Amino acid sequence: MPVLGKRRLWAGVALAALALSFAGTGQASAADINNAKNAGFESGLTNWTCTAGSGTTVSSPVHSGAAALKGTPAGQDNAQCSEPVAVKPNSTYTLSAWVQGGYSYLGVTGTGTTDVSTWTPDTASWKQLSTTFTTGASTTSVSVYTHGWYGQAAYYADDISVYGPDGGGGSDPAPTVPATPTGLSVPSTTSSSVSLAWSAVSGATGYNVYRGGTKITAVTGTSATITGLAASTAYSFQVTATNSAGESGKSTAVTGTTTATGGNGGTGLPKHAVTGYWQNFNNGATVQKLSAVSSQYDIIAVAFADATSTPGAVSFTLDSAGLGGYTVDQFKADIAAKHAAGKKVVISIGGQNGTISVSDSTSATNFANSVYSLMQTYGFDGVDIDLENGINATYMTQALRSLSAKAGSSLVITMAPQTIDMQSTSNAYFQTALNIKDILTVVNMQYYNSGTMLGCDGKVYGQGTVDFLTALACIQLQGGLAPSQVGLGLPASTSAAGSGYVSPTVVNNALDCLTAGTNCGTFKPSKTYPDLRGAMTWSTNWDAAAGSSWSNSVGAHVHALP
Repeated sequence: MPVLGKRRLWAGVALAALALSFAGTGQASAADINNAKNAGFESGLTNWTCTAGSGTTVSSPVHSGAAALKGTPAGQDNAQCSEPVAVKPNSTYTLSAWVQGGYSYLGVTGTGTTDVSTWTPDTASWKQLSTTFTTGASTTSVSVYTHGWYGQAAYYADDISVYGPDGGGGSDPAPTVPATPTGLSVPSTTSSSVSLAWSAVSGATGYNVYRGGTKITAVTGTSATITGLAASTAYSFQVTATNSAGESGKSTAVTGTTTATGGNGGTGLPKHAVTGYWQNFNNGATVQKLSAVSSQYDIIAVAFADATSTPGAVSFTLDSAGLGGYTVDQFKADIAAKHAAGKKVVISIGGQNGTISVSDSTSATNFANSVYSLMQTYGFDGVDIDLENGINATYMTQALRSLSAKAGSSLVITMAPQTIDMQSTSNAYFQTALNIKDILTVVNMQYYNSGTMLGCDGKVYGQGTVDFLTALACIQLQGGLAPSQVGLGLPASTSAAGSGYVSPTVVNNALDCLTAGTNCGTFKPSKTYPDLRGAMTWSTNWDAAAGSSWSNSVGAHVHALP
């Protein structure tokens, strides 16, 4: 969520990446091998060369084994690491790698035909990149490379593969079947789900989860949330570790028992709701006390919590001086008054400058404990996830389920991802939303400060139009979120964001299009979603500065939806 408006980085490039496609590969022969050497970086950077000392090996995170490559772009260096790979002439190879972290690229040069590459935007969990290339008539060696992007976060790469005919340069030893997982536990449960976690197994590339002896899902991380379960019921779970060599034995079984009641049905929110961010700072918008926030807002997200020196933990300090002497006691009393009026107040985590990182089990526990402490101290009803600098789906899921176990079924969880975060269900933000679907209140994607994006119909749409709102919302609606978990996030005025402001009429038309199939632009959804949750704005302060025109128009429209 912007403070003075945020800038979209390379949105057009991101769109181009989303549209990449690659030719299929031929059927592998018995002689095909992985021609990459030190493909898992178990021998440090042996065989690899990285520009400007930008590469190193790390023990965490790893996709498999005990090491992975970490490339850190700096200045005009994009942290390219490459190695020569022996290949056969006139042969087709599949190039692949697992990546995580900042913008990650994978490619090959010197093929003698067409050099190829592929890439992905930042991802909080391991994602496989893959493409194919064909060597020329006299090509016996190619250069395989990975790199990040200028000014972006470090990327991680592991398990590089150049799979095809033996080029004569040798290959890494074949993997062995991984050991049986240990440490299987049940961190949290709801009335319809059980969360599982276990210790990582060296050499594993994935894990299978079994319920009552039957395989029910496969994951790449060390946690899983099993949904669709009956309330007040005990279930037995086991996990196995897998890689290309096979599957381990089953772990010791654990029992997870669902609660009697739960989910998000106890929040007390109206069917259609309006969310507004309240600024705990003065940036030129109208300075407000919570008591002055328009009654059109059903959920008020207090922006923002602060990072602490404890990984994953957050705190909150009211900016009394910047808010005209607003005291903590007044703030707490105003939250109580909003409750009495049927409103919800949540603490927002992140924002444009937010630096909170939840990247392991310890930080996930710290996050849940600290947010719950703030809820008890101030009376917050829940949490808003507005992390714009990356999110780890595995551990944020763990953190939010742990928080849910503490707070109960009345917990309100909202999210405010950027447009790029919700283009695909493989993106970490989208994964997190789906992982916690049974306890999630609403996702209010930010339809602003964005470049062109793909709609659910595969067409390109630019911000500032009804089509941009409806075609992108369609991705979430078709991707697994319930209509009641989808909201449209827009700036309250032209001053509230760098770009993407639309008049309240455009917002209302998009709501009509999605809920009733009326007032659409050129894009019209294949079905209507009358249970659509509503809309969100940044911010209540900028809304007030503009005479409350946004909340008076959009708020009234949302609440009048059938």
